[in-house]
Amino acid sequence: MMAACFLALADTALGQTPSSGSFVHASGPQLVAPDGHPLLLKGINLGNWLEPEGYMFLFEDGPQSTTEIEALIEELAGPEAASHFWKEWRENYITRSDIDFIRRAGMNSVRIPLHYRFFLNSDEGFRLLDRVIAWCRVAHIWVVLDLHCAPGGQTGTNIDDSDGYPWLFKSPSMQAATIGAWKRIAEHYRNEPTVLGYDLLNEPIPHFPALQPLKSELEPLYRRITAAIREVDPNHVVILGGANWDTDFSVFSAPFDKNVMYTFHKYWMTPDQASVQEYVDFRARHNVPVWLGESGENTDDWVRQFAALLEKNNIGWCFWPYKKMERSSAVVSIVKPAHWDEIVAFAKLERGTGNAEKRIAARPSAQDVDEALGELLQNIRLAKCKVNEGYLKALGMKAP
Repeated sequence: MMAACFLALADTALGQTPSSGSFVHASGPQLVAPDGHPLLLKGINLGNWLEPEGYMFLFEDGPQSTTEIEALIEELAGPEAASHFWKEWRENYITRSDIDFIRRAGMNSVRIPLHYRFFLNSDEGFRLLDRVIAWCRVAHIWVVLDLHCAPGGQTGTNIDDSDGYPWLFKSPSMQAATIGAWKRIAEHYRNEPTVLGYDLLNEPIPHFPALQPLKSELEPLYRRITAAIREVDPNHVVILGGANWDTDFSVFSAPFDKNVMYTFHKYWMTPDQASVQEYVDFRARHNVPVWLGESGENTDDWVRQFAALLEKNNIGWCFWPYKKMERSSAVVSIVKPAHWDEIVAFAKLERGTGNAEKRIAARPSAQDVDEALGELLQNIRLAKCKVNEGYLKALGMKAP
């Protein structure tokens, strides 16, 4: 059935404009595929590709945000080598082999976290995404585009690569940039049925008490972003996450768009009915789909219990993450390269003028850095990664 559904979308790949019936859409409390059948998403997040995060590099102490990690690599390797490293990283972190592997494992969807800088005044993001989406079309994989790092930051933490405060909610210029980025993305993918929808802001507004007054700003911003998307794209699902790291749906009034889905994230709680009941109730009250956009970073047994609970409640899911260094709480693990421990140790040293001499003295040798980064670029390729069969089995999937 899924294969036939995607074959029906082949006209898009040939440049023809699809009808509105060619897209996944919300219908009452569920998603409906273009063939008219209900669609339950079972997917994985392609995190760390376009928005590197420190813990996935084993930087438990030290650089955490994308900008901080990039500064570390530039400090160690120099600007030219660092630029080359990140270009190769983006080229090879997600390849056709990865998408085919995800499909063979049994999943039907991916969520792709995006950094805004690739979509405001650059075409690199579209080039990379176009390629992955084409692979997903052939592999029968639905794609959710997630703005993980919005201009100004929607969390004020490392995960959105911001400056320590969610300035998005206080800055008209940052809001305009966010709206502009989404409109540009929507215009580019308006005729692409493989793209299921647009996850407007990842985990906005942490639960910190001082940030709670910002929650009243969230739905109005969602309305403005959606209005801009609808100017160019009437067909794709708009996906709205709650406040407090995508957990608090009290910020929402009645749905303001006819093709909308609501997403929640849940980590590190007891995987029982109480943990999802408020979202089940929200779905029933508003007659809209709800979707688990992120979870994981736990034991295989916990993942198994939570995935089963979600499916029992007819809630689609997208666990986190697909790939990270060494840890088994992912679909595949990147093998740690030689000399990486020296880089991790160096990364822990405090930056600043007062520590400059200490940092220079503690630098790994240029040869060790070159070898570590070169090996890492090889190890991120699927063929070099370790498949975590326990994690896949916990999700009800299989190791190809």
